[in-house]
Amino acid sequence: MLRLGLTGGIGAGKSTVSRTLSALGGVLVDADKISREVVEPGTTGLAQLVEAFGGDVLDSEGGLDRQALANRAFGDDESRAKLNSIVHPLVGKRTAELIELAPADAIVVQDIPLLVEGKMGAFFQLVAVVYADAEERVDRLVNQRKMPETDARARIAAQATDEERRAAADVWIDNSGAPGDLEQVVTALWHDRLVPFERNIRDGVVVRTHPTLAAADPTWPAQAQRLIARIAVACGSAAVRIDHVGSTAVAGLDAKDVIDIQVTVASLESADTLAEPLRAIGFPRIEHITTDDPKPAYGVGGEADPAVWGKRIHGGADPGRPVNIHIRVDGWPGQQFALVFRDWLSASQDSVAEYLALKQRAETAAAEHTDYVEAMTAYQDVKAPWFDRAYERAWDWAAKTEWSA
Repeated sequence: MLRLGLTGGIGAGKSTVSRTLSALGGVLVDADKISREVVEPGTTGLAQLVEAFGGDVLDSEGGLDRQALANRAFGDDESRAKLNSIVHPLVGKRTAELIELAPADAIVVQDIPLLVEGKMGAFFQLVAVVYADAEERVDRLVNQRKMPETDARARIAAQATDEERRAAADVWIDNSGAPGDLEQVVTALWHDRLVPFERNIRDGVVVRTHPTLAAADPTWPAQAQRLIARIAVACGSAAVRIDHVGSTAVAGLDAKDVIDIQVTVASLESADTLAEPLRAIGFPRIEHITTDDPKPAYGVGGEADPAVWGKRIHGGADPGRPVNIHIRVDGWPGQQFALVFRDWLSASQDSVAEYLALKQRAETAAAEHTDYVEAMTAYQDVKAPWFDRAYERAWDWAAKTEWSA
């Protein structure tokens, strides 16, 4: 099962996207619809609202007068909190029931207007944000929904900013074009990313990319933080810490477009307990890789100790975002080196330039092979000898700067 969180500002076109995804086969779970259902006449939810706010929140037919409730509930923080304490658990319970009823191979589309405001992104494999310029949204609200302009602008101002939504978005759906463009974009998203992503999760398939360098992307750190948030939910207390490591964590460094995340755990046994939770959210384990490669030829203090370079590694099932998750033991040399290497490169432009030249030579070597495994082997073979010296240099820098993980 794949869970997609869908959101967007009022008037952006989120409802059109949700309808299109539903028509393509998505299982739609609409938070607004559920929030209305749980307070319909005869429900426990409506009874609780009447008990909390009085009978004047009912209309003449015994249904909920939403404007009257708003006047009562949004006057102060205490009343708003009381409303949320009644409605949110009911919405959450009904949402869970609907997801439980979905087929095991479903793509569940959860339409949540306040997903960004509620910081819910970590609970989905992907978050899609529907975007339209604020002035375009005002025009739609005024001319299509007949909303007073002052109300439209107030509603937009009360919601998350475009910057906040962009930071939360794995998928940015621009609805600024012609009316027919949106359906085409959403259909491509469904077939090219959502369907294969869901299938890969079920089959435990990791998306692999040929070792080709991409220009440094300033959004890599934000992408990593979204991944880290999801991984943290799956790992719970088993994770001592979770870090963005590797070349994509170094500003301005061209790299393979693969995000590297390090999960630090107390033991390899603890790492093994995370195999299923990570697989379930789209990060299957790569069974045949259990140690770092390339790595320096020695362990702590320069002594040969290959065992303590052990790790577990997971890949990503999302065809739109390749990822490696390295699970390493706290304090072991591999775990420490991943952190110090990242920070050493970040502090030394000369080292970055040197490392980039090495990566470019490795890319050239890999390009001679069409097979993925052969290409990666060639890529790593070029890089491996350099790491012995880099290990010493990074730790020399750490000692001089009193670096701490």
